[in-house]
Amino acid sequence: MKKQLTYIAVAFLFSGMLSAQKIDLNAMPKPGPTPAINIAKPKTFQLKNGMTVMVVENNKLPRVNMSLSMDRQPYFEGDIAGVSEIMADQLGNGTTTLSKDDFNKKVDYLGANLNFSSGGAASNSLSKYFPEVLNLMADAIINPKFSADEIQKSKERAIEGLKSSEKSADAIASRVSNALAYGKNTARGEFDTEESINKIKLADVQNVYKKYYAPDNSYLVIVGDVKYDQVKPMVEKAFANWKKADTKFAALEPANNVAKTEIDVVDVPSAVQSVVSVGNLNNLKMKDPNYFAATIANYILGGGGEARLFMNLREKNGFTYGAYSSMSASKYSPSFSAEASVRNEVTDKAVKEFMNELTAISTVKADELENAKAKLKGSFIMSLEQPATIARFAVNQKVQNLPADFYTNYLKSIDKVTAADVSNAVKTTILPNQSRIFVAGKASDISENLEKLGYPVKYYDRNANPVAKPTVQKVDANVTVASIADKYIAAIGGKENVAKINSYTTNASLSMQGQNLEFKIVKAKGGKESQTITAGGMTVQKQVFDGKTGYSEAMGQKAEMSKEEIADRLKNPELFEELGFAKSADYKLAGIEKINGEDSYAIKSSGGDTYYYSVKSGLKTGETKTESAQGQTFTIPTTFSDYKEVSGVKMPFTITVNQMGMDMTMKVKSYEVNQAKDTDFK
Repeated sequence: MKKQLTYIAVAFLFSGMLSAQKIDLNAMPKPGPTPAINIAKPKTFQLKNGMTVMVVENNKLPRVNMSLSMDRQPYFEGDIAGVSEIMADQLGNGTTTLSKDDFNKKVDYLGANLNFSSGGAASNSLSKYFPEVLNLMADAIINPKFSADEIQKSKERAIEGLKSSEKSADAIASRVSNALAYGKNTARGEFDTEESINKIKLADVQNVYKKYYAPDNSYLVIVGDVKYDQVKPMVEKAFANWKKADTKFAALEPANNVAKTEIDVVDVPSAVQSVVSVGNLNNLKMKDPNYFAATIANYILGGGGEARLFMNLREKNGFTYGAYSSMSASKYSPSFSAEASVRNEVTDKAVKEFMNELTAISTVKADELENAKAKLKGSFIMSLEQPATIARFAVNQKVQNLPADFYTNYLKSIDKVTAADVSNAVKTTILPNQSRIFVAGKASDISENLEKLGYPVKYYDRNANPVAKPTVQKVDANVTVASIADKYIAAIGGKENVAKINSYTTNASLSMQGQNLEFKIVKAKGGKESQTITAGGMTVQKQVFDGKTGYSEAMGQKAEMSKEEIADRLKNPELFEELGFAKSADYKLAGIEKINGEDSYAIKSSGGDTYYYSVKSGLKTGETKTESAQGQTFTIPTTFSDYKEVSGVKMPFTITVNQMGMDMTMKVKSYEVNQAKDTDFK
């Protein structure tokens, strides 16, 4: 009883304090004073080969992180573009003293992570295994085992990646916009192609390694549970035989912004979203007086979910899932960029809003400025918990020639920034009147409205070559929705064979983010359909429509179909929906488009869906479905290929669905014809 009275007394006391202080529970707490930052300074020494070693002792955890980076300007690879990445892919594939299997077994046995790139290497491990991991890293770097067989495997993987990226508007946008900014035949603007990868030989890989993967101007940062006096002799011994290259670099090719803002378009006919990026080059360096003001300007403009671009393009207009910007103070390629993926039909509106926000960022409000400062300071403080941050700071200080107190005064430098400072910084870093507005998207859908915005519009192919404005292919006057549907039915097996099918079940699998999903899709006449998705034997999602009503179920939650959803399904209840095309005015022929490189007739429904059929074969090549969720409207494109005969009718055995810019390929294991039961739709 006494304890209970004590709790009650405390409760009344607390209640009285709240009342006396009149605390507004809806108000955001005011930030406290800026804390003092104590960043451990690395102990530094340099090897005779030019490699600088920095050691930061941190005994909080029994772990050690190593980071090797090379202060090396971009270099031109020319007709063997991509050779540096192929070279880097060989590191860790064994050495002249250890086979590939033995090397990997040692890394796994030590429970370490060891990675290599064309610009360095990184590892993390338990401190007791640090000496062995250090020696493994050094061995891989100094004594790589290059072989024609392993290089060929790397080339094949690279080419497969290139082929996959050819469907991605994001990948195309990144490649072409960079090439236009710096020039496609320059060190900073070139990109690898299937042709350049195929040209790479063993001698090319060896030559690039000798010239560019060298200790000259390289930095090895070691952070963790180590002692400097013990580490120094270990590193000196491990890297003693890594020889300097003394490579002379040609001056970087000059790059300039456009004299007047222009729109550069790459046609991606299969794209259901446009990738929009607005950017310019600048001369911002981390040691510049306006660095912190420029960083704050970028945060207010596009640094996160509270930034202007996000609030405008997503929250206000619903054009995109997110819009962001970045300000790079890279030593060799300083630049600004703002980007988003938007629906095709609002591409021009999104561009207009981008430009409005870039123009308006020269003026910031007091609350925006204080919020940005608080966010940036908080992020900085949290980042200090990561060993990789300490390593990055140490290298930046050397490479960017920063003052010794740059990071210890980081928070104070943010605090000092004024609205006037932001306005001045924007004048030299964000240039709305000298920007490239780059758009990768479906030109037939977006070009007309883009050309009305008042900017010069130029067109390029996927390799950054200037091209004429893409034109929509004309459809022969004799081709109709009905004739396309008839050709499709004939192509898959004819009306007689199609009429024999009352139902079919698709059994397929899909691998996504390391998880295998199993699909069972049952369709029957009358519009009946059920779809069940399982993972590890457990049902994760189910949708059912019995021809009159239906429901969806996921995560234990069941939702009945709305009247609108039921009505939409009953518009065309045919098992093969093409049989219903000629019976309804809901379908219109929209022209010819490229689907997976194949000319295809496009048939649009009144509901916004589009169906594609090969001009040559008549087979269905793809479709896009329009969906709405959480106030956002988006389209889901699907492609069909690998047709095989099943009970006299050809069916696709490869189905690729694109969601959020990512291709997910479903492999059909089997089709079951006329096996559906009423219980499948319960």
